[in-house]
Amino acid sequence: MRTMGFLRCLLGGFLLAIVFSVSNGDPLVPALCIFGDSVVDVGNNNNLSTLIKANFPPYGRDFVTHRPTGRFCNGKLATDFTAEYLGFTSYPPAYLSREARGQRILTGVNFASAASGYYNVTARLFRALTLSHQLKYYRLWQRKVVNLVGRTQATNIFSGGIHLINAGSSDFIQNYYINPLLNRRYSPDEFSDILMQSYSSFVQNLYDLGARRIGVTTLPPTGCLPAAITLFGRGRNQCVARLNQDAISFNNKLNRTSQNLKNKLSGLKLVVFDIYQPLFDLITKPAESGFFESRKACCGTGTLETSFLCNARSIGTCFNATNYVFWDGFHPSESANEKLAQSLLEQGFDLIS
Repeated sequence: MRTMGFLRCLLGGFLLAIVFSVSNGDPLVPALCIFGDSVVDVGNNNNLSTLIKANFPPYGRDFVTHRPTGRFCNGKLATDFTAEYLGFTSYPPAYLSREARGQRILTGVNFASAASGYYNVTARLFRALTLSHQLKYYRLWQRKVVNLVGRTQATNIFSGGIHLINAGSSDFIQNYYINPLLNRRYSPDEFSDILMQSYSSFVQNLYDLGARRIGVTTLPPTGCLPAAITLFGRGRNQCVARLNQDAISFNNKLNRTSQNLKNKLSGLKLVVFDIYQPLFDLITKPAESGFFESRKACCGTGTLETSFLCNARSIGTCFNATNYVFWDGFHPSESANEKLAQSLLEQGFDLIS
């Protein structure tokens, strides 16, 4: 008990130090770059020929501007809160947006694309940006930064900046589980191995380009997403155990693979952020965190709708999303994202120390 008390005091002291540092005006790191899927996309898909978009109401209704931005949420994403906690005064803009211009890009940009994943075919199915394409844009961003501030300062930005990766859910939910060409050829375990190869290559490529601070999120409890329960729950109104087990198995491999990468790549700070347990706790014990609904999402019927199915004409959309863990069938609400971001902060000390 004394040890736990000491750790809580240490954690509290560290958080206070972070708050004090940020309040003095400078971000804790020079830049924040984000890669991945719809959980972290802030509008890149707005500029692509894809159906997977969120640039229309009711998306964004609780955002700072009260307008849709392309975020798959009623308001801020977990990475938006993360940017705030790190001391940034603005959020990394979507690389394909008009905001990603001039000095604005020096503090990082967002390359994420809804429906992307570690398996490039997943993104191609929905005309989203593959991780390979996101990496290509990252290289172009680096060139622009060098042109703006010179090689020496740019190198410090690349090595000191945090690079966050969120992917994998779309590979399973929007591809593997519904694609007989995959699920008849590979077991979930074998498919995870393929995704791990892609993840390893992506981290290696970032490292070769000068990145030294990388964070990657685990899979969430995919079997508890409202749409997943509807699609794969066989009529049962509860989390789909086999999907959650696949996620746990994937996450274990992600941790092992990440440890191997840290052992292999000198000077690399690589943190695996556990999203599974914090979100699972919100879903299974919502009242403890101030929520009252975790089975259904706010938008529409709350059982399936996302992207174009979650729109201004969707019948049944809730008035107050703060009471809901999920905004749409796949994505957390702003309130849940804030809770998740707090957990990310607690887990990410190594990236800012």
